[in-house]
Amino acid sequence: MHYDFISRLNHWIIAIAIIGMLLFGLYLEYGGLEREARRPLIGVHRSVGVLVLIYGAWRVAWRVMRGFPEPVSTMPRWQHRLSKWVHWSLLSGILIMPLSGIGFTIFRGRDVSVFGWFSIPGVAEVPWIVAMSSAIHQYVGLGLCTIVVLHIAAALKHHLIDRDPTLTRMISGRAFPASDGSVSSDNQ
Repeated sequence: MHYDFISRLNHWIIAIAIIGMLLFGLYLEYGGLEREARRPLIGVHRSVGVLVLIYGAWRVAWRVMRGFPEPVSTMPRWQHRLSKWVHWSLLSGILIMPLSGIGFTIFRGRDVSVFGWFSIPGVAEVPWIVAMSSAIHQYVGLGLCTIVVLHIAAALKHHLIDRDPTLTRMISGRAFPASDGSVSSDNQ
C-alpha cells in the first residue's frame, strides 16, 4: 500500500496545522505576553483549534479506513513498534488537543466563536471538567511536541542515514529503489 494523493495532502495539511498550533500555544503560554495582549490571540487559537478538529477528524477517519502502508525497508522490531505507537499517538493528539481546548472553554461557561462564522455555546461551569481539560491540553500538548520531534527525526533518519524511500514516499507517493536495490510497490 502506498500513500495516495489524499493521504499525503491530509498528512501535510494537518502537520502544518498541528505544528503551528503547538508553537502558537507555547507562545501564548510561555511568551511573556500581558493578559490583554493574549486575549485576542487566544480567540484565534480557539477558532483555528475548532477548524483543526473538523479537518483532523476527517484525517484520522481517512487513515483508519485506509490503514497504514507497510514500511518500505526492514527495520528492527522495536523500531516498527515505536513507529506504530508514534503514528497512533499523533492521530490521537490530532483529536485530543482541540477537544480538550474546547472542553476547557465551554465548561467554563464561555462560547467558542469560530472567527464569527459560528459558535459552540458554553454550558454551566463544571470545575472538574475544566481542570481535567486544562491538564490534558497542557500535558498532551507537551507530549505531542516531543512526539512530533521524534517523528521528524525518524523521517530524517530514514532519508539521510538509512537512505530508504520512506520520506520520498510521503512527499511524492512513490518509493524509489532502496540502497539494497529493492523497490516497494506503490501502485495501489
